[in-house]
Amino acid sequence: MSKKQKILFGISIAVNILLVIVVASGYIKTNFASEQLLLTEVQDNLVELEGLIAHQIENDWSEPNLVTVKIGDVMTGLWIGMQTGEHLNSVSSKDKQLLNILYYQLKAQYPYDELYSFTDVSEKNIEHLTELRELLRDVGLGMNISRNNDMSSFMDKVKSLVESIEGEQKE
Repeated sequence: MSKKQKILFGISIAVNILLVIVVASGYIKTNFASEQLLLTEVQDNLVELEGLIAHQIENDWSEPNLVTVKIGDVMTGLWIGMQTGEHLNSVSSKDKQLLNILYYQLKAQYPYDELYSFTDVSEKNIEHLTELRELLRDVGLGMNISRNNDMSSFMDKVKSLVESIEGEQKE
């Protein structure tokens, strides 16, 4: 190899290494952003939901639509998280399936508000929401309960919540 070829070869190796670093960095940032989306839009909203239900219980359900709005927020977060995770390939198929089950459980069993329309909350709904609060606390998603902000811990809680809701539906 001539001296010129050796220099070009060295530059080529350096550029390729730099390219690998840039791609790996972008991949890591994308996964982090996708995880943060799920943690903030779903986990944090589930914790807030538990707190809102507790507040409504203490205040004799004076404003039940605060709870139904928050359930809508949780469902929106689940949907956005699933879609984003699917398009970025940052959520495993097992995790996506769990999130999807939770989404449809919330949609089927609990009242939620849609854009520009509030749901009427019945006594049976209040009973279900009170049970949901207990389920959330039991899996570690509640106010004043310490939690880890990592995906595997959150997905373990989602799995437990899905199983608990299924158990409630069978009773």
